[in-house]
Amino acid sequence: MLSIGQMSRRTGVKVPTIRFYEQKGLLPEPERTAGNQRRYGPATLNRLAFIRHARDLGLPLEDVAALISLEGAQGAALDRAHDIAHSQQMRLHERIDKLKRLERELGRIASACDGNHDHVCAVLHAFGDHQTCEGEH
Repeated sequence: MLSIGQMSRRTGVKVPTIRFYEQKGLLPEPERTAGNQRRYGPATLNRLAFIRHARDLGLPLEDVAALISLEGAQGAALDRAHDIAHSQQMRLHERIDKLKRLERELGRIASACDGNHDHVCAVLHAFGDHQTCEGEH
């Protein structure tokens, strides 16, 4: 049996986050020692590692909970796992597109400066006025 600190060290998940996952029902209620210390078994360690990896992949807690609920599922029920992965991939593509637009706009803003500092700074003006942007970002 592992303490919460050992779980944290093995998975890289901070202790308060482990407690939060317990409160959200993503981890089962741990056993307790006579001194009321939490104790976890290998299955909970594996579950926590699963949650950590899913979160590293950017999945929101709602999707992590949905994936956990599929544990032991078979057949068509597993389509939900594929749907979640596909949805996350689409969200990631949207974020990448937005970041690329942002990168282009920041490049345009940074190059707007003519190096002459005897007038209003074009960079400061661009940061202060969204209307000067070339597109949505």
